[in-house]
Amino acid sequence: MLEGARTKGLNIYTYSEVEDVEGFVGNFNVKIRKRARYVTSDCNGCGSCMDVCPALGADEFNEGMNSRKAIYVAFAQAVPATAQIDMTKCIKCGLCSNVCELEAVDFDQEDEIVELEIGSIVVATGWDEYVPPKGYLGYNEYPNIITQMKLERMLAPNGPTVGHLVRPSDKETPKRILFIQCVGSRDLTKNTYCSSGVCCMISIKNSKLIKQHYPESEVTVAYMDIRAAGKDYEEYFTSSRKEGIRYIRTNISRIEEDPETHNLQVILQNTLRDSLGLQKMEYDLVVLSCAMVPPTGIGKIQNILKLETSQDGFFKEFHSRLNPVDTKIPGIVLAGSSQGPKSIAESISQGRAAASSLARLMSKDKFKIKLIRAIVDKEKCAECGLCELNCPYNAINLVKGGAEVDDILCRGCGTCLANCPSEAITLRYYREPQYEEQIDAILEET
Repeated sequence: MLEGARTKGLNIYTYSEVEDVEGFVGNFNVKIRKRARYVTSDCNGCGSCMDVCPALGADEFNEGMNSRKAIYVAFAQAVPATAQIDMTKCIKCGLCSNVCELEAVDFDQEDEIVELEIGSIVVATGWDEYVPPKGYLGYNEYPNIITQMKLERMLAPNGPTVGHLVRPSDKETPKRILFIQCVGSRDLTKNTYCSSGVCCMISIKNSKLIKQHYPESEVTVAYMDIRAAGKDYEEYFTSSRKEGIRYIRTNISRIEEDPETHNLQVILQNTLRDSLGLQKMEYDLVVLSCAMVPPTGIGKIQNILKLETSQDGFFKEFHSRLNPVDTKIPGIVLAGSSQGPKSIAESISQGRAAASSLARLMSKDKFKIKLIRAIVDKEKCAECGLCELNCPYNAINLVKGGAEVDDILCRGCGTCLANCPSEAITLRYYREPQYEEQIDAILEET
């Protein structure tokens, strides 16, 4: 991010969201809402305001494991490195304003709408970690059951515990740690897909980190299948086993907590050794490897850009095998896990592919389209408005005298044709008499 902020010609709008997108390839009009930070651009991030602020809130960057001030910098490498005020926590005491030598605090600041004219769009929304329902595998019911994201921040040197592994219940170092794989994924009642092996590799990485820092600890991974499909991934998995990390192919029946010690009693069965039956094992800490799910707010982006989503909730590509980068709308491409769960290497590859696709497109003076478009017979049109209502691309407008089709926005999908009760809409080059003549000709030959 820091390198990107220093790149000439690259404008970064942080703490902002897209409000509206209109137009077509080469001529998109975009409205961006820059949220009020209540701090001007004069702020240099010195931190004096944070030192005197008495109001506290949960630190979202550290998964809520520690607190932050109501005026704060989002994280260490944030761009720009300026403070912002959380008005839901601010008590308006004015101490930050009084101590700021640059007079950068502005409680009257409002959101700003920025309008841009652009030629193409890359959708790179990222992903969210699946949040298990309360009580599922003891999550949000027992304090010593956490997710991989919380463990990541805990093991980070700049995290809430300065890189030390501790149990949330008593802040002691756990001796027996259990990782549970495929939480919320590969499950017919939750998410049927696999998170592209990301959960497996994160568990292997973090279990190795724990073992390196705490050699005496006992680390166990409860898995359905270890999916280590990638360059050197299998070797990485094998090296973790050599370091003493135990892998059990199992199904977790239930988890119970000892109310006195807060240790966790895990009921499981080793499916590779059925003769053992159900076993009860005790652990100090349980880590849930949760699925990658579409990010919060993806529905708004979908509605603004008129994109489709697959059954898994991620954005739908032009073709899942032959073209996983482009969308059905020219000038809009997908990058990273906006299209589906991906590892870092896969996200980088698709990001470069997206840039290449748009560079090839925008380097030309003209964009050619096939005129397979909807045509409205206004004499038949009943002006019911169903075509306008059902068009996924906002290409049809109902006006006095009948519906009108925008040939640029229309993609010839046929949705309007299927919904027209008056049969007033046809697709250019695909008319029913054409098919009827072909069928008659085939029948005559037979």
